[in-house]
Amino acid sequence: QVQLVESGGGLVQAGGSLRLSCAASEHMFNNYAMGWFRQAPGKEREFVAAITWSGSNTFYAHSVKGRFTISRDNAKNMVYLQMNSLKPEDTAVYYCNAVNLGTYNLHDDFNSWGQGTQVTVSS
Repeated sequence: QVQLVESGGGLVQAGGSLRLSCAASEHMFNNYAMGWFRQAPGKEREFVAAITWSGSNTFYAHSVKGRFTISRDNAKNMVYLQMNSLKPEDTAVYYCNAVNLGTYNLHDDFNSWGQGTQVTVSS
Protein backbone atom coordinates (compact mmCIF):
# COMPACT_ATOMS: atom_id res chain seq x y z
CA GLN A 1 0.00 0.00 0.00
CA VAL A 2 1.37 3.34 -1.03
CA GLN A 3 1.65 5.85 1.76
CA LEU A 4 2.45 9.48 1.20
CA VAL A 5 2.30 12.07 3.96
CA GLU A 6 3.13 15.67 3.10
CA SER A 7 3.71 18.37 5.71
CA GLY A 8 5.27 21.77 6.24
CA GLY A 9 2.86 24.02 4.40
CA GLY A 10 1.46 27.23 5.80
CA LEU A 11 0.81 30.92 5.27
CA VAL A 12 3.81 33.07 4.38
CA GLN A 13 4.36 36.52 2.97
CA ALA A 14 5.79 37.03 -0.49
CA GLY A 15 9.55 36.69 -0.38
CA GLY A 16 9.43 34.24 2.50
CA SER A 17 10.46 30.60 2.73
CA LEU A 18 8.95 27.26 3.61
CA ARG A 19 10.30 23.72 3.74
CA LEU A 20 7.98 20.91 2.78
CA SER A 21 8.51 17.32 3.86
CA CYS A 22 7.15 14.07 2.47
CA ALA A 23 7.24 10.63 4.05
CA ALA A 24 6.87 7.91 1.44
CA SER A 25 6.45 4.17 1.61
CA GLU A 26 9.67 2.21 1.44
CA HIS A 27 8.77 0.44 -1.81
CA MET A 28 8.11 3.68 -3.63
CA PHE A 29 11.04 5.50 -2.15
CA ASN A 30 13.57 2.77 -2.89
CA ASN A 31 12.55 2.18 -6.50
CA TYR A 32 11.42 5.45 -8.08
CA ALA A 33 12.44 8.98 -8.72
CA MET A 34 10.45 11.21 -6.39
CA GLY A 35 9.02 14.61 -6.95
CA TRP A 36 6.67 17.39 -6.00
CA PHE A 37 3.55 18.52 -7.79
CA ARG A 38 1.13 21.33 -6.98
CA GLN A 39 -2.45 22.22 -7.72
CA ALA A 40 -3.78 25.74 -7.48
CA PRO A 41 -7.53 26.45 -7.24
CA GLY A 42 -9.22 25.98 -10.59
CA LYS A 43 -6.06 24.65 -12.22
CA GLU A 44 -4.72 21.24 -13.09
CA ARG A 45 -2.02 19.62 -11.00
CA GLU A 46 1.42 20.51 -12.34
CA PHE A 47 4.97 19.27 -11.96
CA VAL A 48 7.26 21.26 -9.68
CA ALA A 49 10.47 19.32 -9.07
CA ALA A 50 11.94 15.82 -9.14
CA ILE A 51 15.00 13.99 -7.88
CA THR A 52 16.54 10.69 -8.90
CA TRP A 53 16.92 7.86 -6.40
CA SER A 54 20.59 8.62 -5.88
CA GLY A 55 19.93 12.31 -5.50
CA SER A 56 22.54 13.09 -8.10
CA ASN A 57 20.11 14.64 -10.57
CA THR A 58 17.35 17.14 -9.98
CA PHE A 59 14.77 18.65 -12.30
CA TYR A 60 12.64 21.76 -11.91
CA ALA A 61 9.75 23.48 -13.57
CA HIS A 62 10.83 26.74 -15.17
CA SER A 63 8.61 28.72 -12.82
CA VAL A 64 10.47 27.56 -9.69
CA LYS A 65 14.02 27.05 -10.94
CA GLY A 66 16.49 28.99 -8.84
CA ARG A 67 14.01 29.42 -5.99
CA PHE A 68 13.11 25.85 -4.99
CA THR A 69 15.45 23.00 -4.05
CA ILE A 70 14.44 19.35 -3.86
CA SER A 71 16.37 16.86 -1.75
CA ARG A 72 15.93 13.41 -0.27
CA ASP A 73 17.11 11.41 2.71
CA ASN A 74 17.18 7.76 1.68
CA ALA A 75 17.82 6.59 5.23
CA LYS A 76 14.54 8.14 6.37
CA ASN A 77 12.44 7.66 3.20
CA MET A 78 11.89 11.42 3.15
CA VAL A 79 11.73 13.95 0.35
CA TYR A 80 12.00 17.68 0.95
CA LEU A 81 11.24 20.85 -0.96
CA GLN A 82 12.93 24.02 0.19
CA MET A 83 11.01 26.96 -1.19
CA ASN A 84 12.59 30.41 -1.13
CA SER A 85 11.55 33.77 -2.56
CA LEU A 86 7.95 32.64 -2.55
CA LYS A 87 5.46 34.42 -4.78
CA PRO A 88 1.66 34.63 -4.57
CA GLU A 89 1.48 32.45 -7.70
CA ASP A 90 3.13 29.64 -5.72
CA THR A 91 -0.08 29.33 -3.69
CA ALA A 92 -1.34 25.76 -4.12
CA VAL A 93 -1.71 22.39 -2.48
CA TYR A 94 1.62 20.60 -2.80
CA TYR A 95 1.88 16.84 -3.24
CA CYS A 96 4.78 14.43 -3.45
CA ASN A 97 4.77 11.22 -5.48
CA ALA A 98 6.79 9.00 -7.76
CA VAL A 99 7.72 10.73 -11.00
CA ASN A 100 8.10 9.56 -14.59
CA LEU A 101 11.25 11.46 -15.55
CA GLY A 102 10.40 11.13 -19.23
CA THR A 103 7.13 13.02 -18.93
CA TYR A 104 7.37 14.73 -15.53
CA ASN A 105 3.99 13.21 -14.71
CA LEU A 106 2.96 10.80 -11.99
CA HIS A 107 4.73 7.49 -12.62
CA ASP A 108 2.56 4.99 -14.48
CA ASP A 109 2.86 2.43 -11.67
CA PHE A 110 0.83 4.60 -9.30
CA ASN A 111 -2.58 6.24 -9.32
CA SER A 112 -3.15 7.64 -5.84
CA TRP A 113 -2.12 10.76 -3.99
CA GLY A 114 -1.60 11.83 -0.41
CA GLN A 115 -3.61 14.59 1.23
CA GLY A 116 -1.12 17.26 0.21
CA THR A 117 -0.05 20.31 2.18
CA GLN A 118 -1.46 23.80 1.60
CA VAL A 119 0.95 26.63 0.81
CA THR A 120 -0.49 30.14 0.79
CA VAL A 121 1.65 33.12 -0.15
CA SER A 122 0.23 36.54 0.59
CA SER A 123 1.23 39.64 -1.36
